[in-house]
Amino acid sequence: MAKYKILIVDDEPDNLQLLYRTLRGKYEIMKANSPDEALEILKTNDFQCIISDHKMPGMDGVEFLKLSSKTHPNAMRLLVTAYSDVKILIDAINYARIYRYIKKPYAPDELLHIVEASLEYYQLKIDNETLIKDLKELFSGTIKAIIEALDAKDSFTLGRSRRVAFYSAKMVEFMNLDKSEAGIIELAGLLHDIGMIGVAEDILNKTQKLTDEEFEEIKKHVHHSVKILEDIKQLYDVIEIIKYHHEHYDGNGYPFGKKGNEIPLGSRIISIADAYDSMISNRAYRQGLSSDAALKLIEEKAGTQFDPELIGVFKSILPAATKEIKEFEDKLNITLNEDIHTKEQML
Repeated sequence: MAKYKILIVDDEPDNLQLLYRTLRGKYEIMKANSPDEALEILKTNDFQCIISDHKMPGMDGVEFLKLSSKTHPNAMRLLVTAYSDVKILIDAINYARIYRYIKKPYAPDELLHIVEASLEYYQLKIDNETLIKDLKELFSGTIKAIIEALDAKDSFTLGRSRRVAFYSAKMVEFMNLDKSEAGIIELAGLLHDIGMIGVAEDILNKTQKLTDEEFEEIKKHVHHSVKILEDIKQLYDVIEIIKYHHEHYDGNGYPFGKKGNEIPLGSRIISIADAYDSMISNRAYRQGLSSDAALKLIEEKAGTQFDPELIGVFKSILPAATKEIKEFEDKLNITLNEDIHTKEQML
């Protein structure tokens, strides 16, 4: 197996050499004496781990590691620092997506242990990405058939699962989440309403306002979704997202009454994408809202139904995402019309 590649950055030669001596036996190491030099190295090299000193002239380690996350989002980032200010360290973790910090002075064995642990986590992420890719390929036919069955049962939801998955994927991309988490959330978006298959058609297609009893039946679709998928062990993380996509940020959602960060990030993402697409879609009992009207309603529910920060993310990705969806659906309609025309000529 090839060695992991690590980039180490420090403006002090003695510190840089200590890092190098500690790690060189087990890993392939490249050194940089400054953040600017390191950024140049990153343009032409891949690394699984990037270790940077904190205080350096011109650009500090936090700023450098933040920049490195744009070109190497999956790399593990470690900050070596003499500071113990909790706020500084929390900001560094959130701002630069730092996995761990290493407190000066450190023992070589301590450093080696932290690096080993971070690369074990890196490998776990890569393995999860591969698993999600394999799952999507393995279940693509089954998922396609289930979604088509759902679309056939409720014509007003035609294509909604794909659109919700697409909006969710664009939000994840904007947030620069790692690929394994992104794949799980996208798959959950595709399958989030799979349990609607278990809801009676006369309720789904009702043109009048639902009774309380009928709405309770609609709410059961979450449990139906879990029941349909629970025997597929590889979908555990996907199911955990689907279970909570109707929870509200203030705890007044269903079916479990979770709130705030108790609700998985993927569920909070999908809830916004799902609500928006539901509001702009035509239903048996109403015309869909305009995009602006739907966004206004979502913004009014910031902090109650929806995560306020994620609403900002959704607004950022919406214009480009809407354009891509329209282009895709226009091409799909052209293809469908051509197929119909060909069949008519054959009759």
